[in-house]
Amino acid sequence: MKKSYLLTLFTVLTILIFASTDLKAQKENKNFGLGVMLGEPSGVSVKKWFSEKTAFDIGAAWSLEDFQTLHLHSDFLIHSELEGSENLLFYYGIGGRIIFADDPNIGVRIPIGLNYVFENAPFDLFVEAVPILDIAPDVALAGNGAVGIRYYF
Repeated sequence: MKKSYLLTLFTVLTILIFASTDLKAQKENKNFGLGVMLGEPSGVSVKKWFSEKTAFDIGAAWSLEDFQTLHLHSDFLIHSELEGSENLLFYYGIGGRIIFADDPNIGVRIPIGLNYVFENAPFDLFVEAVPILDIAPDVALAGNGAVGIRYYF
């Protein structure tokens, strides 16, 4: 019951956030990206740009150690250009994660990474490291990391 409630709440909040904006960020108004991330965990990555500097991402993934464990995360991200490159962005942010397993976990994510946005193609590449503070059921430190690619619509 608790897992179902959390998943429903996560889904509703995600839909509301994506439906609430139409700001231009990616070149040619392609500001909604869908792709894959490989790392721990590995799965699907979604990104919605709100402006040229802010975005919201969502991940649905499975642990490489235990494929029966579903990880869902969502982050608010702030981007800045690296000097000398319009297409290479440094980003950081804050978000949350839920791990659906026999003993579910809830934690706070602090992602940092690099995002390369291709100038003449609707793709981006990213690499990130994410320190995590699990807050339920126990307080503990954890971490995730991934590389990925997304296609923008």
